[in-house]
Amino acid sequence: MSARANVRHPRREGPVLITGGAGFIGTNLATRLLEEGHRVVLYDNLSRPGVEANARWLHQRFGERARIDVADVRDTARVRAAVSDASQIFHFAAQVAVTSSLLDPRDDFETNLGGTLNVLEAMRGLDAPPTLVFTSTNKVYGALDDIALDIAGERYQPRDATLRERGVGESRSLDFHSPYGCSKGGADQYVLDYARSFGLPAALFRMSCIYGPHQCGNEDQGWVAHFLRRALRREAITIYGDGRQVRDILFVQDLVDAFVRCQAQMHELAGRAFNMGGGPANALSLREVLAVIAALVGRAPRTEYGPWRVGDQRYYVSDTHAFRLATGWAPVVDAREGIARLHDWMIESGVPTRAPATTANTRTHAA
Repeated sequence: MSARANVRHPRREGPVLITGGAGFIGTNLATRLLEEGHRVVLYDNLSRPGVEANARWLHQRFGERARIDVADVRDTARVRAAVSDASQIFHFAAQVAVTSSLLDPRDDFETNLGGTLNVLEAMRGLDAPPTLVFTSTNKVYGALDDIALDIAGERYQPRDATLRERGVGESRSLDFHSPYGCSKGGADQYVLDYARSFGLPAALFRMSCIYGPHQCGNEDQGWVAHFLRRALRREAITIYGDGRQVRDILFVQDLVDAFVRCQAQMHELAGRAFNMGGGPANALSLREVLAVIAALVGRAPRTEYGPWRVGDQRYYVSDTHAFRLATGWAPVVDAREGIARLHDWMIESGVPTRAPATTANTRTHAA
């Protein structure tokens, strides 16, 4: 019997639980849900620099309907209590940096894989579990070294015409590189198997590069915001590799719409993984993003170059056709328009005038 046929019906009461809820993506999703009248629990250990400001902003705007639960996903009892009351779960809590996973693989494992197992086990113990959307990563596909590439101006492009037109699909073989790739990839597979083996109403997105307001980006994660912030402060930007590597960037409001659609159609989508990003229409190289930023700030950002990093993909663009066919979703914010919106939000929020936040502790429950 398929995982979809086994899925237990979700409950209709209780708040929406967002693990990593004070992070960039969690804040944008919570805003949408709270504006629609939902109650939201933001489960976050507040370890990532900048997320406390997001939590304060949500509480000031929405009051008690945005409840902050300062806790860690490695705390089994706290996770169980939070899940038991939820109507829906968005599980974003994670250690998010490849570099940090190389420095402390055990912490990465316990947060990403152990924390996700805590959520799944808490759901499995309920007669009517909440629906779950989990955020996986494109890193589950490894470095994609087998894709033949050519240099086309300021970017790499695949020689294969179909890959250029559509991007990387879900049929691509998994190939975990780095401890981060292993921990997120293992969590990815646990979510899919718990839907199959136990009938949990769960689906996941293998995400490309997301950007937008409230992003506390650094060079390890959230690179579009990191580039913009450094450029506005006239600080040098380090490029690892040659800068021609390509990503399909997705504006966060388009991602939030995809989340909402996935939860609404969970009875059809449970047990499935979807590649999620801006697709070929929103694919830019790092050099091309720097050119967009230069036009916005009125000067070319200062750049420095470093060696390629472990598992870095020279080309990754999501094929989002599967989710589009299932739900009708498509991104509506063009990449250049989205970067301009992020730029304007930074200016309005005074972000460029603040001193850079420390990145010494990159363990976070904010995706």
